[in-house]
Amino acid sequence: MGLRLLHLAGSAVSDFHTDLSLTYARGCLDATGDSYESHPAVVSPDGRWRFPASFDAEAIAAAPALDPPDALAHLGRLGLDVVLPQMFCLPGMTSYRSLFAVLGVPVVGNTGEVMAIGARKAAAKALVAAAGVDVPAGEVLRRGERPTIAPPAVVKPEDADNSLGVTLVRAPEEFDAALEAAFAHAGRVLVEEFVPLGREVRCGMIERDGELVGLPLEEYLLDADARPIRGYADKLAPGDSGLRLVAKDNPDVVIVDPDDPLTARVWDVARRAHVALGCRDHSLFDLRIDPAGRPVFLEASLYCSFSPASVLAVMARAGGIELDELLAIAIAGARRRR
Repeated sequence: MGLRLLHLAGSAVSDFHTDLSLTYARGCLDATGDSYESHPAVVSPDGRWRFPASFDAEAIAAAPALDPPDALAHLGRLGLDVVLPQMFCLPGMTSYRSLFAVLGVPVVGNTGEVMAIGARKAAAKALVAAAGVDVPAGEVLRRGERPTIAPPAVVKPEDADNSLGVTLVRAPEEFDAALEAAFAHAGRVLVEEFVPLGREVRCGMIERDGELVGLPLEEYLLDADARPIRGYADKLAPGDSGLRLVAKDNPDVVIVDPDDPLTARVWDVARRAHVALGCRDHSLFDLRIDPAGRPVFLEASLYCSFSPASVLAVMARAGGIELDELLAIAIAGARRRR
């Protein structure tokens, strides 16, 4: 019998997060499912669980919906060796990961506690800043509070992903609309000083054999005038069967030559951020490079779906690590913690 791997997908919050999760989870299961005794699981916004034969819509619809007590009993009968979380809503990234820690099943990736810190952008910034990493000045606002940071400034929800509700404010009169857009996605809003564009990159780190390894950087080719920051449309779009991953085939997204001097500087920042946040197995960070070449930490994205389209998988492949090996490294790390 092979290693029994639970692919945990869906969302306890919304159909949007369900579609996002299943977009990645399908890719992962299709690419790696034959390497393990794979067991798909889907959580729905009503809190019920399904254990379909696959992540196809028909299979999910045909699977019985189980209330949490019955779902936990089913999980116990599966005798799982490890869990691969692929939920992107806040409870999915935190509470559901912690549930499996309580059940004693090793979880690939970061703990629920670390994911909670990463999801709170201001908290993550504070921790990495204490480790000597440059971050943009910022402030967290609740409804009714006004920014003290002068434009240009970036307004974003404090705990949302995929650039939902993010606005670049160039003049004071633009703050009202920007704040409203951000508050539509979160109860608290982060206002940050705008870092002028030199370059913008993502850096992935993985833990392999006790060593923290930097992956080739992914760079976003922005334009200081026409497109100075990345938006939701740069990441996701409607597709024929759910969401489409825009960045996958985007010519404005490129892998940086590892010999580029920027790589070593960004790896140093990412290593410090990984340690400061208490990450394990893998981490992913967005950084702005100002015109002087200074890397500035923007935010952390501490999850990986292990789909071929996942950013970490793309970076790893560029570094000579194929998806099967990348997942095997992470699973081995998780099982050592059992």
